[in-house]
Amino acid sequence: MNRRRFLQSSAALSLLTAADFAPWQAISAFARELDDFVRGPAVKDHPLRQVSKHVWMIFSPDGFPTPENQGMMCNITFIDTAKGLVVVDSGASVQIGEMAIRQIRKAFNKPVIAIINTHYHGDHWLGNHAYVDAYGDGLPLYAHPGTIQAIQGVQGNMWRTLMEQWTNQATIGTRVVPPRLPLKNGDELKFGDVTLRMHHFGVVHTPYDLCVEVLEDGVTLIGDVAMDHRIANMDDGSYLGTFKAYDSLEKMGSRIWLPGHGEPGAGVLKWNRRLFEGIYQPCEQAIKDGLALEETKALVLKDPRVSSQARDTKGFETNIGKYVSLAYLEAEAAGF
Repeated sequence: MNRRRFLQSSAALSLLTAADFAPWQAISAFARELDDFVRGPAVKDHPLRQVSKHVWMIFSPDGFPTPENQGMMCNITFIDTAKGLVVVDSGASVQIGEMAIRQIRKAFNKPVIAIINTHYHGDHWLGNHAYVDAYGDGLPLYAHPGTIQAIQGVQGNMWRTLMEQWTNQATIGTRVVPPRLPLKNGDELKFGDVTLRMHHFGVVHTPYDLCVEVLEDGVTLIGDVAMDHRIANMDDGSYLGTFKAYDSLEKMGSRIWLPGHGEPGAGVLKWNRRLFEGIYQPCEQAIKDGLALEETKALVLKDPRVSSQARDTKGFETNIGKYVSLAYLEAEAAGF
């Protein structure tokens, strides 16, 4: 342990000892001070990239959190409006949020006026902390009502803890700052020259995903409803719900789909649909044929829709077994 870390640890221990004797009403303030004192390192700058007239992003090349990337695994998107900047998904830590704020202050002489969190997985909202520090506690933070409730409940602290574990404490110091203003399907937010329309399709990646359509640009920010060259987490989702969502999205006429993970483009939905159909449809047939799960996994891996994309899909080897199992269980339930 180096001298600086020893001094930090000693000071933190002194604060903890003092807290044993503090009045209960002071515990919340103490916890906040301790979070501010014990912090992970700053995140290196990632450049801004313009996607369309009003849409900018900070692209994350990594699909999963590691100590090396300090949790920088999710795209952060900014919508430039006449009123100010709207952030869609704030990143996985206060450090990532602070990095993003440094970048937008270089490029824009405008404040952040709102944040929209697309769902409750922590890489999409833990950065809220940085923005309320920079722009005030009154900053409007939006999400689906189910997302708000989930983050205010067990998902909030669970995701903060998970991110600290996955990054070897690089995100430590991040506070849980839940969204608080509800948005539902069809709601619109108008910010001068830009209108944002919300879309919710039921259970897709989670039960409460929001997609944000930038009407003037023909761009839709899809969160984790679809990903580009990364296998999506389906633990809280539905394959059948995903296919229905893609059917609805494709009718909207957007020319660019901007995912939470991977590159934006016209082919994002097509890429993800092909992979998911290659996983789900063999499971569906296996249930009809009375095949066991292990036999089904072999069929999925041989499916050309899966085998052709496996090598270029982040997280494929470590996750494909679990997501075949989830598809098998969903197909089995749908067959009854």
